[in-house]
Parts: sequence; C-alpha cells; structure tokens
Amino acid sequence: MKELEYPFDGEDIIQKKKSFRRELLKQDALIPLRIAVLGGATTNDIIKVLELFLLKEGIRPEFYESEYNRYYEDAMFMNPELEEFSPEIIFICTCNRNIREYPEIDDSPEAVEMKLENEYSRFALMWDRLSSVYGCTIIQNNFEYPYYRLLGNRDASDCRGRVNFINRLNLRFSDYAAQHEKFFIHDINYESASYGLESWSDPFYWHMYKYALSVPAIPYFSFNVSNIIKSIMGRNKKVLMLDMDNTLWGGVIGDDGADNIETGQETPIGQAFSEFQGYVKSLGKMGVILTLNSKNDEKTALQGLLRADSVLSPDDFAAKRINWMPKSENLIDTAAELNLLPESFVFVDDNPAEREIVRQNVPGAAVPDIGNRAEYYINILDRSGFFENTALSKDDIARGEMYKANARRNESLNSFTDYGEYLRSLDMHGEIQSFIPAYMSRIAQLTNKSNQFNLTTRRYTQSEIEALEADNDYITLYGKLSDKFGDNGVVSVVIGHIMENACHIDLWIMSCRVLKRDMEFAMMDSLVEKCRERGIQKIIGYYYPTAKNGMVRDFYGLQGFKKTSSDPDGNTVWEFDVTEEYTAKNNYISVNGG
Repeated sequence: MKELEYPFDGEDIIQKKKSFRRELLKQDALIPLRIAVLGGATTNDIIKVLELFLLKEGIRPEFYESEYNRYYEDAMFMNPELEEFSPEIIFICTCNRNIREYPEIDDSPEAVEMKLENEYSRFALMWDRLSSVYGCTIIQNNFEYPYYRLLGNRDASDCRGRVNFINRLNLRFSDYAAQHEKFFIHDINYESASYGLESWSDPFYWHMYKYALSVPAIPYFSFNVSNIIKSIMGRNKKVLMLDMDNTLWGGVIGDDGADNIETGQETPIGQAFSEFQGYVKSLGKMGVILTLNSKNDEKTALQGLLRADSVLSPDDFAAKRINWMPKSENLIDTAAELNLLPESFVFVDDNPAEREIVRQNVPGAAVPDIGNRAEYYINILDRSGFFENTALSKDDIARGEMYKANARRNESLNSFTDYGEYLRSLDMHGEIQSFIPAYMSRIAQLTNKSNQFNLTTRRYTQSEIEALEADNDYITLYGKLSDKFGDNGVVSVVIGHIMENACHIDLWIMSCRVLKRDMEFAMMDSLVEKCRERGIQKIIGYYYPTAKNGMVRDFYGLQGFKKTSSDPDGNTVWEFDVTEEYTAKNNYISVNGG
C-alpha cells in the first residue's frame, strides 16, 4: 500500500486508518504476533496506526493494552490477564513526562546522581522482571527532550539541567540494551528532533488527551516502532539494487564520458553523490547485498566506479545487470542468480518512469520515490526503514561477501562438465550439531527470514528457540557450511518434536544461497543418526504450501520419505522408517571433521 510508504502523509493515515485496515486485512498468509503495549500515556491511536504498518509488512498483530499510565503496575505485579495473553513482544511506551524525579536547581551533584540512579533502577528492575516472567522481546522508548530549558543553553551541560539529565538517562538505557540481546530502544529522542520537537511535544495534546506526542506525529512514531518489529520478525529487505546515471553520479556516462560525470569533492552536486555512495558502501558493510541495474554499456558504465574519486568500486557489488534489458526483468534475473525472492529487493532509480515499471511488474519489491536530487537520496532511503538493524551478527556483516563468494562459485562451475567434480572441488566443511547458545540469535533470525526453503513456515522467537533446546522432547539441529571460497555461517535448521516414538518435523529450513550443494542431505544424515541414538523409529515430515515455498514441494520425496496423506489445499504428510537400512546421502561435505 503506497500510502504507508515513506515519505507518507501522516494526517491522511490518521483520517483513513479504518479503510486502510480493511484493505490490508485482505492479504493472505499474515503472520500472527502478540504485542503487549504498556503505556505511560494514552496509546490507543498509536496502536491503531502501528497495526497498519505491521499489516503492510505481512504481520497481523494482536494487542494487549494497559490502562492509562499503568505500565509500571502491569510490569511489576501479578497480572493474570497479561500472563494469559502471553506476549511475544512487550512495548513500553513512555515519555519524559513519566520521569518521576527531575533535578531541582538547589540539588547538589550527589543528589542529582541519586535521582539518576533511582530513575534508571526503576526501569531496569521492570525490564528484568518482564524478561524473567515473560521471556520475550522488550522494546522501550528512550526520552525526548523537554519542551523548555530552564537554564537555556546551560541546560545541556549543567547536571541540574533536564536536557543533561535526559541525555544521561538515555545513555544508561543504551548501556542496558547493549548488554541484553532481546531488548531494543525505540529512539524517540532522534525521532522527535527529526520531526521538530516543538510540534512533536505540543503540550495541548498532553493536557487535553494525555497524549505523549501530537496526533500528527503518531504515524511517524508508529512507523518507527513497526520497523523494529519487522526487523525482529525477519521482514527486512536484503538487497539494494541501484541505477547508475544520475543515481550514483551526476550525468549520463555514455554521453558525458567518465571524466565528465559529477562525483567527488570538486562540485557541490559531486559531493552529494559521493556522500550517497559512502552511505551505500556503509550499508554493504552492514550486510546489505549491493547490486547494479543500469541501462548502459557495461564497460563504459563501470569506468564511473573506477575513477580515483569514486567511493564505490565494482567489487562492492554482488551482482551487476548493465545492459539494455527492462530493469524489471533485470531485477527478477538478479533475484534468481542470488536465490532470493524479488520482494527482498529495494530498487533505487532517479527516473520515475523506471521506478513505476518496476513497481508494476515486480510486486513486493520496494521502490521508494527517491526523487531526482542527490542531496535527499540518503534522507528518503534511510528513513524508509528497509534495513532496520536489530541484530548485527558476524554472519550479517559477512553477508555481502558471502554472496560475492557465491558469484565466484558460479564462475568456477563453468569450468566443470561434471557437477559432482565441481562440488568436490569446493572442499566443503559442515558443522551440524544441536543448538548451542552462540547461535541462538542467528537460528531465530533464520527461522523468521527463510521463505522459499521452508516446509512448514513456522516462525520462532529466540526465547522459543532456547526453550526447545532445553526440552528433551525435541530434537534440534543447526548446520554451518564453509568451503574454499568462504564461510556461509549457519544456513540450515531442523526442529522436531518427539511423540509416540516418532520425530515430527516442525521446521526444516535452509538458506537458498547453499542450494544444490548437498547440505540438505547432510542435515538428513545427521537427523537420522540423532533419531537412531534416541531409539526413534519414524520421522514424520509436513509440507504446507505457500506462494513462496513451491521449490520444496517434493523435498521429502527426494530424501526417501513416503507420502502418507494429502489434501485439496496441497498440504502433505510424509513418513520415513528409521529402522530400515540407511545409506548416507551426503557425498561431498566433510561434517564435524569426518
């Protein structure tokens, strides 16, 4: 729904939220999610707009809402209603008016420190209790600045100033977040500054309705909360696909030549393009996969990235489509090359006609209205929240390199006539074990991100993953894969529950970047071995079709399972007899040093 894409009209969203909701609820296969909102102010409209943005991302939320300003009581005392709701995410929606004790002008530095510690401890105790009782993800607002400064500019430097106090309290919140994996800060300090503090904190709305922010600002607030949640749920985009002429530099390189395009520090517009290239390069370092899609002669276009003053180089891109084909076809072709869905892409092009062609022909791909002024490219792309980061693991940082390594594997494949010899040449090493703490975050992330190679489309939070591993009635396996081109990290996960001497597969997923490399067979070998160790006689597999997982429709058949049932919707059940003679299926991966 384009009306909910940044930059959006906040007042229009407020006015049309009911009709937007009706339209969004027509989508298929929405992911359910239970969210408890514990508010220090009125939160009803925040929740209604938050629901819209989550529905747009394919998430159907169910909400528990605390009574006005009862966030602390709901968190700290027995709450049968909240316990029965069993939240998967708790959002604590507070503002600076919920700070109980600010410094006074006649306070000593020691008294101010005591107030700071008391205020922080009140929140930290609440977070600890919520984590202990509910074991779920917590999102906490930090604090916006006060709408007045009693000490003027000194308010920021004097320990008795409210600006200073809020800065220090926000820093304590950030330190807590850094030490707790399932705790995230919703940065209203930044959002309110970006929106305009005077408009954001209009006191009329507090005194009249007990709103923590002005009504027109609510969509911006809710949008940013939704970005955190969609990132937690693995709904981020993965690929940034970029045009070149007038997107990465000023001018048309085919007409102007590489020496005459505008980039670098010589002109104001060249500086804007260089700044944008720097932003793009930083996204690549964060794990966003960078690709090119340009109507150009490839040799000529790449000269623009080979200039001495170019921030980006050809090596920064995992895939390039520089030709005269329709850009929508190039995007679909690139998605196939990377084994990703087209909806994983963000397409950036200064040309509105090209944007509209991709928007119309590649449903699900994000096509931001980036405009045609390089000075504002970063603003629009950054605030759209496509790549909101909630977990920056080593695998995330290395993702771009992993896909570039895949490109080198594909090049290597061309030199072989026998596919088995190619696989053997990769010198692949696998690690397949039961879940361990070091990989819990990545495993949870993978369960929420995998759509194509996902037989049951089950989703798990990290808390659920940790609980399953501790439960003896479950079998859990993770698989890592590396080869001579690099380490792919954790790429496969299997979860099965044991019932009546059978292992029922609740989840079997694999990253599509390691397709056709025997990893699925290696996982099957390990699963059979694990079942035999526990005296399990059968493995029961389930396939539930979606619009995205057709590639694994016959997966169990390829593994030697027998289909035992199916229904008109395409749901199938498969059975594997563990007691029969079994021949290992993996022929090319050395697993666990074997």
